[in-house]
Amino acid sequence: MPSPVTFGFLYARGVRFGTVDHVRTFTAERTAAAAHVRGRALAKTVIVKLDGRLAMVVVPSTCRVDLESVRNACGAEQADLATEGEFRFVFPDCDLGAMPPLGNLYDLPVYVCKGMAFASEIYFNGGSHTQLVRMSFDEFVELAQPTFIDVACGADEPRCKG
Repeated sequence: MPSPVTFGFLYARGVRFGTVDHVRTFTAERTAAAAHVRGRALAKTVIVKLDGRLAMVVVPSTCRVDLESVRNACGAEQADLATEGEFRFVFPDCDLGAMPPLGNLYDLPVYVCKGMAFASEIYFNGGSHTQLVRMSFDEFVELAQPTFIDVACGADEPRCKG
């Protein structure tokens, strides 16, 4: 089940969503395979520090976040991956590494790869390593109020594409 915070938030807003149970996984690639979800439809939430402040960057699970691209897109002086020790207490209701891309629940800005904007649905961790949340992408955008950015994804995929 999604974390109590995520679950309560979705129900309180009247969001139509589903859940997808899967075996316990710890990487986006394995989660997509275990849940039988296309990797491009599964959102990966990456916690970064932009000028020392925590933020969420959301990309398709097939992408690796290029920090230089994020720094430029967000207008930050510095962008670094946050360590688990730096963010573990921000998400007390979630398994470590399974936080939902709903930064407004945790007072964090959310930056979403522009390439995801073409999706009709989005799947994401809802606080657990054994269950995904599935909802319409438009409803996710309405809830999360993200800023869309152009994110370079690494050598294999120069830009996230929808």
